Amino acid sequence: QVQLVESGGGLVQAGGSLRLACAASGRTVSWPLGWFRQAPGKKREFVAAMNGSGGSSAYGDSVKGRFTISRDNAKNTLYLQMNSLKPEDTAVYYCAARRVRTFVVKIWEADYDYWGQGTQVTVSS
Repeated sequence: QVQLVESGGGLVQAGGSLRLACAASGRTVSWPLGWFRQAPGKKREFVAAMNGSGGSSAYGDSVKGRFTISRDNAKNTLYLQMNSLKPEDTAVYYCAARRVRTFVVKIWEADYDYWGQGTQVTVSS
């Protein structure tokens, strides 16, 4: 089974930046491609994702223009650069991977098979 290890979460003031990383490992072929987040008492929300080749990406409406998704194929690591953070960005952020490659961007939870443990991002006002 694929293992996803996240890092980079923490506390930051509004307007600040954080860079999350998700390192994937495991014998089963899988690709870390997406980021989701969930605030207490709220549903899990799509944040950003890319296709298998990295040629296409998609972002949730609330983060467009502020967040950037990228991937280092050699390190099998997915990144999420978060700029201009707002208090409403406060949530647990999860990275997600699929057991098979995809040519298109996947934005639904059901499209993913493996999830990281989640990393807390807290933005103070």
